[in-house]
Amino acid sequence: MSSHYVPNTRIPTLVFPTSAQATRHVALIIESLIRQNNSAGKKTVLGLATGSTPVGLYRELIRLHHEANLDFSQVVTFNLDEYYPMSPDDPHSYNYWMRETFFKHINIPPENVHIPDGTVPLERIEDYCADYEQQIRRAGGIDIQILGIGRTGHIGFNEPGSTRHSRTRLVTLDPVTRRDAASSFFGEENVPHQAITMGVGTILDARQILLMAFGEHKAPVVRRAVEDEMTDAIAASYLQQHPDACFILDQAAAGELTAIKHPWHVGPVKWTDDLIRRAVIDLSQKVDKALLKLEDDDFREHGLFELLREHGPAERLGRRVFDHLMNTICEKPGGDTPITVIVFSPHPDDDVISMGGTLIRLAEQQHNVHIAYMTSGNIAVFDHDACRYTDFVVEFNRLFEIDREHTERVERAVHEFLRRKKPGQPDSPDLLKIKGLIRQTEARAAALACGVPAEKCHFMDLRFYRTGTVAKAPLHPDDINDIVKLLEDLQPAQIYVAGELSDPHGTHRMCAEAIFEAVRRVRGKGQEFEVWLYRGAWQEWEAHELHRVVPLSPEDLELKKLAIFRHQSQKDRAMFPGGSDRREFWQRAEDRNRGTAKVYDRLGLPEFYALEGFVQWHENQPTCLGK
Repeated sequence: MSSHYVPNTRIPTLVFPTSAQATRHVALIIESLIRQNNSAGKKTVLGLATGSTPVGLYRELIRLHHEANLDFSQVVTFNLDEYYPMSPDDPHSYNYWMRETFFKHINIPPENVHIPDGTVPLERIEDYCADYEQQIRRAGGIDIQILGIGRTGHIGFNEPGSTRHSRTRLVTLDPVTRRDAASSFFGEENVPHQAITMGVGTILDARQILLMAFGEHKAPVVRRAVEDEMTDAIAASYLQQHPDACFILDQAAAGELTAIKHPWHVGPVKWTDDLIRRAVIDLSQKVDKALLKLEDDDFREHGLFELLREHGPAERLGRRVFDHLMNTICEKPGGDTPITVIVFSPHPDDDVISMGGTLIRLAEQQHNVHIAYMTSGNIAVFDHDACRYTDFVVEFNRLFEIDREHTERVERAVHEFLRRKKPGQPDSPDLLKIKGLIRQTEARAAALACGVPAEKCHFMDLRFYRTGTVAKAPLHPDDINDIVKLLEDLQPAQIYVAGELSDPHGTHRMCAEAIFEAVRRVRGKGQEFEVWLYRGAWQEWEAHELHRVVPLSPEDLELKKLAIFRHQSQKDRAMFPGGSDRREFWQRAEDRNRGTAKVYDRLGLPEFYALEGFVQWHENQPTCLGK
């Protein structure tokens, strides 16, 4: 699948199969301009963004600098924003982030770098912001402005209500924006309430604007920005007025666009099996009729005349989709003969949250089930839990007279660090080890609740996660090698992978990329097995996407919830709940599993108490699935 422009949008919108391909495209545009201007002896002025979205872009530009001699000595940069108040040396500052992520890896002169100063006294802010605007003008204006988009539709920190002509200024952050930033600051209470940002008018002055958005959680706001009328409620919609703006999306972020989700509303389509399922299920839900009760008039009245003419009548279309969904119902996900199964869990609790019922079923049916926990999950443990466990170990060792001196030394070091720890400060190595051990013991207990013994739990602790912060390093070659070795050692007949791209911290995405690369390598050596994708922590598969559903009884679902409860450090209040969903993960799992069963029921299929859904992955699919 190649990139393509999406019709029926108010802003040119280019969709790529994966975020990696999208970032490479943007990097090539920037590279071309820099080389062209360097050749002519001109400066290149870039407007830069921060956050998880442009990380891949900066890594690609760094690669081009080192491997293709891309020269940044004539490049001038202006960053969009900075938290206020914020020291440039604070690890949470965008100034620090840009230096560590990009600037220190290329040959850009320090004097060419401009980032809003979060230490300017409040009484001087207005003059400082006016001077920032003047510096942009003196540089000749911005050639290419890179943007991301927040869930409120903000560009920079231009929150809802920002005007078309706004300029660089101090703003108050929307509660949703602060909530989304909470993970980076280890708690919403540590996120600043204000920021300095370029204004909408400043951004629109750039000669070219490229807005990048990746992941399913960006899809709703992307659709509003590029399809709805321009409004100050969605600052990104102002880009509709720009003569050279483009949205650069992956498949997941494009999932809510009309031409992607309901392409038959935009123009003639080629009716593939997938598109027929999507259209017929959508119609069934819209008219609130079971699949086998749909009539020809339902298709005609809802813009599906071409589908009816080419593949009808209604009875045949309804039966076709009904039969497909009936075939997805699977009581024996491992089959009749015992096989080896590997469940890859990005965090230590994704396995039980997303497919705990299927784990129970596989173990009950005597399959050889292994769980590979890919990261430690240590940054998601609260300090008070680490203190509690540390105190327990000290008292345990004291009670049984076990190595008291060394244990008490560790306890003193941990308590001293926590006493001096500042809000949002990364943990010490000792504290990270303790938190990792907490997650590990919880994972073993949860797996055992599903029938998987401790000796079949593999803690991979992949290297990309070992930063001690929410920001992750690139995938390490040995991360992929470790997965290859596990696949070769265990020789599974099935593996299960988290196919959820709404994970707000990117861990699921990186784990999936590592697994798929490992799968390609072992298949290249002749090893074959099925690959199944699960979801559940942040989103669920839609009915038309499903290839398999595993029915859960009330008892199965209760046992699954019990397994989730074994992750005590994540119970009641998880450190990183993700987005605006404040429910606990066991509540999300229960609601989504029962919700999928209700969807099947309303479509006229057999009624179940709950269903866990899966999609089968094949190598000809994109590395990261979209809708």
